Amino acid sequence: MRLVLAGLLVSTSAFAQFAFGVKGGAPLTDFFHVVDNPGATFRSSSTPFIVGPTIEVHFPFGFGVEFDALYRKFHYDASSNLVDAVVNGKAANAWEFPILLKYRVPGVIVRPFLDAGFAFDHWSGVSQVIQTPSSLLTNTNVSGTNKGVVLGAGLEFNLHLVRVSPEIRYTRWGTTNLADFGGVLRSNQNQAEVLIGLMF
Repeated sequence: MRLVLAGLLVSTSAFAQFAFGVKGGAPLTDFFHVVDNPGATFRSSSTPFIVGPTIEVHFPFGFGVEFDALYRKFHYDASSNLVDAVVNGKAANAWEFPILLKYRVPGVIVRPFLDAGFAFDHWSGVSQVIQTPSSLLTNTNVSGTNKGVVLGAGLEFNLHLVRVSPEIRYTRWGTTNLADFGGVLRSNQNQAEVLIGLMF
């Protein structure tokens, strides 16, 4: 049994190679889409970057699989005056988990690549407070998930000790997973970003 397991490990390591690193960048599109509402106010102090660990599994003939865990710190304060209530809301954090099939064009120093796959998004720390004329307060804390399709293209530079991979990535989310309470904003279903990966 031990010989079989050892043989499987050796064959797997010969067939595939693993690489670990970090990936970060900046969005090209806004996370929120603010609705034109004269009875509402909106302030955002979201950080202009995303960052997280990445793992790649390299297969022969330039193919591979990439797993990312990208963190985005976003924050907003929204307030809207409805007919019979005042709504206040805020949000905090989001994690994005892309799973991508990757193809690299053959090369020694520079290798163009394409990737495509799916992403799962998890956001948390969203709360709303609704105050009615009777001064009744309703406090709701919610979190949620979303999924989307991912397409990307970039260049991989082999610098011997590290591989640097700038990339432009587009994600189309299935739904507006974050919709606020008084009609002030919606999350953007179209997401574009510039990312740079460092693989060791």
